Amino acid sequence: MPSSVDPAILRALSIENTSQISRHGGSGFASTFRITTASTSVFVKTSSSGGAAVMFEGEHCSLNAIHHAVPSLCPQSFAWGKLDGGGFFLATEFLDLGGGLSKTRGQSSTKGSGLSLAAKLAKLHTTSAPTPDGCESPQFGFPVTTCCGDTPQDNTFTSSWADFFANSRLLAILERGEQSNGSDPELRRTVERTVKEVVPRLLGDGHLGGKQGIRPVVVHGDLWSGNKGRGSFVGRDQAPPDGAGPVEDVVYDPAACYAHNEYDFGIMNMFGGFPSSFWTEYHSRVPKTEPQNEYADRVALYESYHHLNHYAIFGGSYKSGAMTILNGLLRKYGDK
Repeated sequence: MPSSVDPAILRALSIENTSQISRHGGSGFASTFRITTASTSVFVKTSSSGGAAVMFEGEHCSLNAIHHAVPSLCPQSFAWGKLDGGGFFLATEFLDLGGGLSKTRGQSSTKGSGLSLAAKLAKLHTTSAPTPDGCESPQFGFPVTTCCGDTPQDNTFTSSWADFFANSRLLAILERGEQSNGSDPELRRTVERTVKEVVPRLLGDGHLGGKQGIRPVVVHGDLWSGNKGRGSFVGRDQAPPDGAGPVEDVVYDPAACYAHNEYDFGIMNMFGGFPSSFWTEYHSRVPKTEPQNEYADRVALYESYHHLNHYAIFGGSYKSGAMTILNGLLRKYGDK
């Protein structure tokens, strides 16, 4: 934890160097701490690791895309940038996930959103993506690169969801896996066949969503059970800077993009942690995309990306998980 706040952070937040600094959390990638002033409380990450700029910019834009759609779902990000002393920083609203709730100066008088995680995610997944500059309609992608784990994701805008998922997710993560683990002809053949034979069959324009197709919406992008919880936004809604707001269902550490809403379900299905009651409530608000009888196969296809991503990061058995899913889909939908 630093003994003083880097001037770049003070400038970005427009605060004086009279702030209280306290240790909060930590990781192998970043140093983390809390700044408390007379008017606000801020969570800060700093890192001089390679890729920190890309990771922090992606998280900053991801948090704000989600926060803009559903303010009670995640913290707002205030700023990110380069430190005067070297490295980069990310500064966000302070989210207390439970450990310090009893230490704050009392609860806010507001009642909170009253919304469950399922209701909030349904609202997020029905928030249409904005239209990028130079385009005539919303696109699939995102304005900046985001990181799922430490994997940078190409989010170049495209009008076709099938093309985006095939090229910017499956083929891109295949290449990254080969960079990490060496060439694997069997895996490459399987992924390339999936891109050619399965993706158009399940996600193709004119098929997914019927004649009307699907529209890009905001997704979290890395919503496994470890990236959700219950917490309080400290200092929000005119509460004191060390005052806890109402406890809410929240998410964090996003790798957002504008995508098919069911894309989020791939990693949610991979690690579990979302009970049947969650899915019943969610789908009462957002029905499964047509054709509904292909829903489970679409979710499996989206899940395969995360097995491949974990293989690229960690190696080991994650390859077999991806191969099991993809070979099953090829048997069902591949060219005979």
